[in-house]
Amino acid sequence: FIAADIKGTGSWTQMLLITDYHENESLHDYLHTNVLDSSSLLTLALSAASGVAHLHTEIFGTRGKPAIAHRDIKSKNILVKRNGQCAIADFGLAVRYISESNKIDIAPNTRVGTRRYMAPEVLDESLNIDAFDSFKMADMYSLGLVFWEMCRRCATGNKLSAADDYVLPYHDSVPSDPSFEDMHEVVCVKKIRPHISTRWLSEEVLRTLSKQMQECWHPNPVVRLTALRVKKTLCKLDADNTVKIV
Repeated sequence: FIAADIKGTGSWTQMLLITDYHENESLHDYLHTNVLDSSSLLTLALSAASGVAHLHTEIFGTRGKPAIAHRDIKSKNILVKRNGQCAIADFGLAVRYISESNKIDIAPNTRVGTRRYMAPEVLDESLNIDAFDSFKMADMYSLGLVFWEMCRRCATGNKLSAADDYVLPYHDSVPSDPSFEDMHEVVCVKKIRPHISTRWLSEEVLRTLSKQMQECWHPNPVVRLTALRVKKTLCKLDADNTVKIV
């Protein structure tokens, strides 16, 4: 965010938001055309986790903000900045939590978002709409799928020659535009999750993210990692790698 403005002619009003321009476009587009190494993968994953952790955290004070759950985290709703970091975008479905009044600002329909990325509890409508943590944990399920998309595009092996083609999560289990029923059958009934490649076990960043994504998409929301926990683990990994390089 850079600035905001408002102008009108008397008969209409135009509200303007001015933000940075990200020529790399969405993470979805970026992964289609770019192969990652472990360093760029860690930068993308850590910045995405940091963004979600910031959203989920209530900040007090004059420049504070409410806790926010995104509710539609996916690679198409994450932008890639010029420095290779992620920026979370598209807050059209986001909900706010006001702790002072213990109120969640949400519409009656809770089954919203992109079906492919919906958490099990959203698909089967068991999500507890009275507990804000429920929405945060649904976000973490979606973030786990985004991590999986990133990891597929990270090269390993001799001269970093091995990377998988870019595909969407559950590409081999559901149609290109899956219905609620399609996703419910795969995610809730069959409990299928995206395949973890054995080649990811050979590299530390991929190995760490593999473990994290599996904890993020656990069928039990309570078991899932928080965004802050993911961020802290990746921060430590980043610091350790920096020390090794130095």
